[in-house]
This record gives sequence, structure tokens and C-alpha cells, in this order.
Amino acid sequence: MFTKFPGDLQNAVNTAVTITENLKKVIESPAIDILTAIIPGNLDDNLKIALRAAIPKILVNLKLSQKFEDDESSDKVLLNAVTALNKIDGQLKSAYLHNISVLVAQITADGKLTWGDGVFIVEWYYQKKFKKNN
Repeated sequence: MFTKFPGDLQNAVNTAVTITENLKKVIESPAIDILTAIIPGNLDDNLKIALRAAIPKILVNLKLSQKFEDDESSDKVLLNAVTALNKIDGQLKSAYLHNISVLVAQITADGKLTWGDGVFIVEWYYQKKFKKNN
């Protein structure tokens, strides 16, 4: 099924799930530069820049952190979100992480992925491809 999707959507979903899995690793063992730790190094530089700007906004919009207005705002947002996610258990934590994956996939797909399609594709990819390979 997944191979029937256009290559750019396959890459978008893979990137989103990878970022979310990396975020889960940071939650368990916080890193100093969280954005560098969670964004895969093999991505296009423009996409990395877009993700560095978008991920903190996603976390603020999901109410995992407050918004900050200083030069270190991204780091503060990420640290607050990691702390908040550490306090959440079970299904609710999974729901937050799934939402993060879908929203990141929409960004990496450059608007070519709807919310509804993203919810389905990201979950399918995570269960059928990502978990088997990692």
C-alpha cells in the first residue's frame, strides 16, 4: 500500500515518524540541542530550517509549552514540551506524539498531505514499516 503513494509523501511520512521517534528518545534522555537531535541530518537544508521554525510552533499550539519571545525561545519551548510529555502517560502521550508526527508530515510534504490522510498514513507507516525496521 505505502509504495503506491508518491515518493515525496513517502519521504514526508518517514521524516515525520523519525522526528517523533527521536523526540521520544530525547524525552527519555534529554539532549542539549534538542532540535539538532531530533531532525535527521540527511534532510535538505531548507527543510531543516523550516522544521526548526515549525516544530516549536507545533508544540506551543498543542499546549505542551508556552511561547517565549527571546533568542533561546526554541530551546525553551522544546525543553518545556519534553518536560510536559514526560508527565503524560499511556494513550494520551501516544496521541500527542501521533499529532506531532502528522503535523510534521504535513510540513515535510509541503502541503500535499491532508490531516485525514496524514493520520491514517502516519499510523500505518509507523506500525507496518518503522517499528519493523527499528
